[in-house]
Amino acid sequence: MIAIGSDHGGYDLKCQVMAHLEERGFSFRDFGCFDKSSCDYPDFGRAAAQAVAEGECGRGIVICTTGIGISIAANRVRGVRCALCTDPYLAKMTRLHNDANMLALGGGVTGKNMALEIVDVFLDTAFSEGENHIRRIGKLER
Repeated sequence: MIAIGSDHGGYDLKCQVMAHLEERGFSFRDFGCFDKSSCDYPDFGRAAAQAVAEGECGRGIVICTTGIGISIAANRVRGVRCALCTDPYLAKMTRLHNDANMLALGGGVTGKNMALEIVDVFLDTAFSEGENHIRRIGKLER
């Protein structure tokens, strides 16, 4: 199960990502927002992040206009490693090296096609299990 959340600035891209997840056969839980009315990204970023941290969802995707604010909100939740990715290479590397469990996207700066490619790479790339990466993640968690 994938946790997904956005504010009003990420709403349109969130809808496109959810349709893409459905096409790929992924289940997800939408933590809001549910329309384009002005709202506060910390509410939805935190809710999605808590679901990941508590194990309700294995990974998460959060979206605001730039991806910056909502990634900060998600990273405030202990156990979450949320990476703002603007291209597929960053999505690949954050999975391989950081075992990121959440992806942040900027709905106002990343187009649909690029965003969906980033999502695919993020979901399809496994953690490398490298000893050096495990050690570094452990330091982050402490």
